[in-house]
Amino acid sequence: VGCVPISLRRMMRLRHFSRRWDSTARSSIPTSAMSRTLIVAEIAAAHNGSLARALEIVDAADQAGANAVKIQTFTPESMSIDPRPIAGGPWAGRTLPELYAEAQTPWEWHAPIFERCKRHGMFGFSTPFDAAAVDFLETLDVPCHKIASFEITDIPLIERVAKTGKPIIISTGMATMDEIWSATIAALDGGCCGVTLLKCVSAYPASIESCNLATILHMAREFGCDVGLSDHTIGSAAATVAVALGATVIEKHLTIDRSDGGPDVAFSSEPAEFADMVKSVREAEKAMGGVFYGPTPEEQSSLQFRRGLWVVKDINKEEKLTRENIRVLRPATELLPNQLEAFIGRKARHHLSTGTELRVDSVM
Repeated sequence: VGCVPISLRRMMRLRHFSRRWDSTARSSIPTSAMSRTLIVAEIAAAHNGSLARALEIVDAADQAGANAVKIQTFTPESMSIDPRPIAGGPWAGRTLPELYAEAQTPWEWHAPIFERCKRHGMFGFSTPFDAAAVDFLETLDVPCHKIASFEITDIPLIERVAKTGKPIIISTGMATMDEIWSATIAALDGGCCGVTLLKCVSAYPASIESCNLATILHMAREFGCDVGLSDHTIGSAAATVAVALGATVIEKHLTIDRSDGGPDVAFSSEPAEFADMVKSVREAEKAMGGVFYGPTPEEQSSLQFRRGLWVVKDINKEEKLTRENIRVLRPATELLPNQLEAFIGRKARHHLSTGTELRVDSVM
């Protein structure tokens, strides 16, 4: 699948609109939290070469309130053979093979990591980087797959993942709209049961100013699928705003202690920070609520502070009501302020004392 011409986008959107993560795709995700934002703790290289540390991060993710844990499935040889040093960014000066040798999660660790996730009521999944990784993850019966931002243009890989028939989460860092369309169509035409796109800034860490989170609304409309956030910023502001804009997935890197070092420490949250982010997201969800008009149960007692019609000067029987003897004041009465004009000029049925509310049966 090549780049999709702009003129074809509307047709493709209509074609794929019903194939969404929040319908058939969500049914294959083993969590009761899918009515809320799915919060994913990304381990990546934070294990620092220790399975025990990886399992400790899974435990910390559970304690912090995550719904899922994600790892990465590759071998250094499947990633790069380039001996040149990296030119910039957090890994400047290192070679890609060196970086991936340090960052890899050994394949024999996958099963115990996923098993620890299940023990906590979470689910584990991974980012495969080649066909062999996809085949391996399928032996572990992962519920979904992730495509990294750097692989969004690897259409053969996306097509291979799509053949599993499982939901695919695709990060979109650096990607143009045409590249996102090509990846999305390849996934759906390839047989996956749903796509979720993640707004992402592929900078490590990413500045809050670079997030452009309004894109989440546009992506949801343009691509007709659920949209989330792969968050490389520091803090919880971006994730909270993303949820308010409709994000259904938040993915954020988690480590035990940044002072321990590692390739990802510059953009990873420690457990307390991750927990604060989860709390902010859940509060944002509560604040979003649903579409609702009228008084809530909490507002019922406040209805009394609306205005009604009140007698402000004694009115004798058969005396006319005027603007001098009735006024619109608090609290509310059975008569609304907009009924004032209808009562001006009418006569009192009986004596009306100052400080009493005007009622329908007060006038002739």
